[in-house]
Amino acid sequence: MSRALAADLDHILEHTRPLWEELRGNRIFLTGGTGFFGCWLLESFTWANERLKLNAKAVVLTRDGARFREKVPHLAGDASVELLAGDVRNFAFPAGEFTHILHAATDSAVVPSATEVVDTIVRGTERCLALAQQARCRKFLFTSSGAIYGKQPPDLTHVPEDYAGAPDPLNPSSAYGEAKRLAELQCALASTTDFEAKVARCFAFVGPYMNLDVHFAIGNFLRDQMRGGPIVVKGDGTAVRSYLYASDLAIWLWTVLFHGQSNRAYNIGSENEVSIGKLARTVASIGAPQVEVRIEGRPRGAPPARYVPSTQRAQRELGLAERVSLQPAIEKTRSWCLGK
Repeated sequence: MSRALAADLDHILEHTRPLWEELRGNRIFLTGGTGFFGCWLLESFTWANERLKLNAKAVVLTRDGARFREKVPHLAGDASVELLAGDVRNFAFPAGEFTHILHAATDSAVVPSATEVVDTIVRGTERCLALAQQARCRKFLFTSSGAIYGKQPPDLTHVPEDYAGAPDPLNPSSAYGEAKRLAELQCALASTTDFEAKVARCFAFVGPYMNLDVHFAIGNFLRDQMRGGPIVVKGDGTAVRSYLYASDLAIWLWTVLFHGQSNRAYNIGSENEVSIGKLARTVASIGAPQVEVRIEGRPRGAPPARYVPSTQRAQRELGLAERVSLQPAIEKTRSWCLGK
């Protein structure tokens, strides 16, 4: 493990230390263990487990145990981690109880058919909630998405949790957001006084373990920069996004699981907006020499598309904050990708 990643894990532990006592001597269940979220949740879990002597265990659902062992051999070989082979839609329930379940499967980086997207999210959530009931789980975290809000109006700078927008149900490209909405409803229906279901509506992120070759601009820009450029922006560069660094993401997710209100959603992301054009130029400026940026689209005169959350609820109710700004987040991710 690199010293930079170890420093990130120390950062997570510093801001979550009191929370981990809930897991002392207990078992947790995690889906999506090989994805971006899952890797960070497991890294921080094993880090805290060892340093705080929690004697906790994690069972991790994975469709491909060999891929998991290849990608993160140190996590697969950790004595506190047990792999369970299976599909999130129909996996066999492991024996015993779990005090906490983190349902982080269905990585938005994967682009199967729209029908499979809906099936995996909805049936997978149903299956995890059924496990929670059998395993006498007390706290359940579902990683939802900012996609549930549909298209963000250009005059709404930061979308809050009570925004009543939604995806177009007749557009097949809405499959991911609509399925996440239905899965949130499944969680709400399962909530009881003895079972707390919390929802993390996740936006955009950057950090080690992210896939650079899928449809996320910041990952593509980093990939192109490390190859010597050029960085190619397919659109006109005016679209607005924001990015939360992975160590902050882990802090936020664990905090929502442990301290978030049941049957309540929290936006997870950064409020610090950046245009795609400026993002490309920022990535291009890292290292020497600076690589070329090519913006292929032409401005259309329409208001730029936005995908930026309001995180006031998480800040106010849970004391959360963004601690790693965009420039160092990009630099840290690039260094990790280069093996530094």
